[in-house]
Amino acid sequence: MQARIAVLPGDGIGVEVTAEAVKALRKVAEAYGHSFAFEEALVGGAAIDATGNPLPAVTLELCRRSDAVLLGAIGGPKWDDPRSTVRPEQGLLGLRKNLGLYANLRPVRLYPELLHASTLKPEVVDGVDLLVVRELTGGLYFGQPSGRWETNGQRQAVDTMAYSEGEIERVVRVACELARGRRRKVTSVDKANVLSTSRLWREVATEVAARYPAIAFEHMLVDTCAMRLVRQPKYFDVIVTENTFGDILTDEASVLAGSMGMLPSASLAESNFGMYEPIHGSAPHRAGQNSANPIATVLSAAMLLRHSLSLFTEAEAIERAVAEALAAGYRTNDIVGRSLTLEGIEHLVGTREMGDQIAARL
Repeated sequence: MQARIAVLPGDGIGVEVTAEAVKALRKVAEAYGHSFAFEEALVGGAAIDATGNPLPAVTLELCRRSDAVLLGAIGGPKWDDPRSTVRPEQGLLGLRKNLGLYANLRPVRLYPELLHASTLKPEVVDGVDLLVVRELTGGLYFGQPSGRWETNGQRQAVDTMAYSEGEIERVVRVACELARGRRRKVTSVDKANVLSTSRLWREVATEVAARYPAIAFEHMLVDTCAMRLVRQPKYFDVIVTENTFGDILTDEASVLAGSMGMLPSASLAESNFGMYEPIHGSAPHRAGQNSANPIATVLSAAMLLRHSLSLFTEAEAIERAVAEALAAGYRTNDIVGRSLTLEGIEHLVGTREMGDQIAARL
């Protein structure tokens, strides 16, 4: 297979972790006889510095003519002035909207070797394997009006949460389809006791679920879900929810896997096209130190192979290589000293070295 992959390293550690994901993809291409062409472009803070625009037209055009996008991370204190009208996050939101990336998949799996990397009790997190499907192009992050102003010397601001029936229907359908290949259970999360958008969400989700009689479908309030994620995480199979709730819940769920550095994600359009990125941020305090965990980005590359290129065997090969590197005791800073290996031995390695260990097993 031949494929073009746009690589957007972004800011901070994004540059380092995407390099390791590309390393794994190159090894896959070599081992399985594929040809992957990689082309880099600017986004986020780096793009602001170079062009004044967090999403330059050339970056968007590259993404549109590629088969998939691999993204690192964006943002940092340098561009974090809340009064600024140009922010790195606008680049990320622009990619999602312009590329039609409406469904965000965030798998949360605890590797047995990292059982003690979580701050929760081992018996609570042992065996956790859930998937959050987050609606990505609606809700508070895109609703209008959105802005701030001053009246009579008082600063004010407004954001608007808005959803249409079609936006809800398509993402709930994705969740139900994915659940068919898992444990056939979907939990739809909302705030229907307060929000009009959530009451519409619940109504439409119920209608969609009726088309999937083999799926056990339920509704849950977001505050209840947040509590159960840390008290009874193995209860969940597939969670589907709106944009803001999904953003918060998946960051909370990272504690189940031991570190944000372990969680990949896929943002999908109606076609097979997708953008793949770790859920963690740019961690500027770690940038350039060869200390960030690249596993989330490498696992995002595996999701790229599975969802955009339909290379299922190759995706499983990357996931198996990650598991083998962890089983052999290799650890980055975020997970070292809090986990178990078969021999009780851990090897602290840097970003590049962890990438090497994974690539060597492909």
